Amino acid sequence: MEQLNPRSRSDAYGKKINRDHSPVLVYGVPCLTILLGSLTPMLPVIAPAPVLPPFGLLILIAWRLLRPGLLPLWAGFPFGLFDDLFSGQPFGSGIMLFSLILIGLDLLEARFPWRNFWQNWLTTAAILAAYLSLAALLSGAQISVMQLGLVLPQLLLSIVLFPIVASLVTVLDRVRLLRVRRIG
Repeated sequence: MEQLNPRSRSDAYGKKINRDHSPVLVYGVPCLTILLGSLTPMLPVIAPAPVLPPFGLLILIAWRLLRPGLLPLWAGFPFGLFDDLFSGQPFGSGIMLFSLILIGLDLLEARFPWRNFWQNWLTTAAILAAYLSLAALLSGAQISVMQLGLVLPQLLLSIVLFPIVASLVTVLDRVRLLRVRRIG
């Protein structure tokens, strides 16, 4: 009787046996995408008012809403620190705001563990409005009502782009959970 090589099995489940998630992909993809999102102020965009959304924050919120247990609560500190280095904000404002946002999302998750897309979008819109307003106030500039109105296009663009960012994070989550062959 001929014995089959277990690696050459062609049944529906044979190729999925002895597979595990890559720890580099599991934790590296979310961190890398958030850090790359925080680098968007380095893009050569010339505008008289802030236009680019805070992509690092958008990606952080999308990962936190998609996978609530993936990022620890203290992750706001290093991501806010990295964002402070490239956003031009005073040092510590991103650390404080990112940390407060993660704490708020954690409290929201404890209170409402079931949410749909529209609730996530509304939550993100409220977070973005608070973040951009507080970031403008913490910037050290003398802010008037007219200058706060200049932040409105950035806020609207951020709110409109959130579904696209959330879809991108969903695709990246599938890549993150690819199974790789375990050796040994």
